[in-house]
Amino acid sequence: MSAERTLVRPPPLSCTVRGCALTLERRGRAFLCSAGHSYDIARTGYVNLLQPQDRRSRAAGDAKAAVAARAALLASGVGRALIDRVTAQAAALALPPDAVAIDLGSGSGDGLAAVVERCALTGIGIDLSTAAGDHAARRFPSLTWVVANADRRLPLADHSVDLMLSLYGRRNPSEADRVLTPAGVALIAVPAPDDLIELRALVQGEAVERDRANAIVAEHQPEFVLVDRESVRETLDLDRESLVRLLHSSYRGARRAVAERVAALSRMRVTLASEVLQLRRPRDGGPLPRR
Repeated sequence: MSAERTLVRPPPLSCTVRGCALTLERRGRAFLCSAGHSYDIARTGYVNLLQPQDRRSRAAGDAKAAVAARAALLASGVGRALIDRVTAQAAALALPPDAVAIDLGSGSGDGLAAVVERCALTGIGIDLSTAAGDHAARRFPSLTWVVANADRRLPLADHSVDLMLSLYGRRNPSEADRVLTPAGVALIAVPAPDDLIELRALVQGEAVERDRANAIVAEHQPEFVLVDRESVRETLDLDRESLVRLLHSSYRGARRAVAERVAALSRMRVTLASEVLQLRRPRDGGPLPRR
């Protein structure tokens, strides 16, 4: 993505100081609200809006190694099928050129960057990890990258977002209701029951299948209804290096016993499977038709 690409409109960020929530405006190398609260933009380009009560540790969220492992996998093509499908779904929405897209748990930034590039949107990535914010800002400097806790109040103005992404990331139904426009859409991707089933059997000693999609739909009701559900599935023959990266990105690092098992492998066929859910608000008090 070109660093020269400019935002269609300023990102609708809001102050995270408790009880404030005023609009943040960029002035030079900082974001400020009219009450005088200021947030410096890091040298690499992300802005940290975390408040002390928003984190449980100084190193909250994914570590640098986990973010790098995920990015390396995507660069090699592992996991790109999901991003390609979500991007195609976003493009089919035909959002206007001044639309705003956010990504909760934006990680390496690849998912949001692909959607913004295809649809020419204003993009805001939100992640708890400063390592993720730093990584994404370095690679995609034309987008806005925010370090914040998506489980709390999102640092966004009311009804300012047209498209909300959550690709194996965080979800906050009440905040989605607040920040999405009346016609806003949520695209949520979660692991399918058989996602990484072969690797999970190696790591955990058993391959338990668990459906997550129905719970996601239920937790967003009645403010949102399911209008589309699609599976994205591929089976890849991965070498040991890719398997180790999957462990680091999916299991927050491989324990020694697990690493020893993987070290003994030269290759493994692994299933990558996701469920992509499209949620919208009900129309006229009734559900939208399924496609």
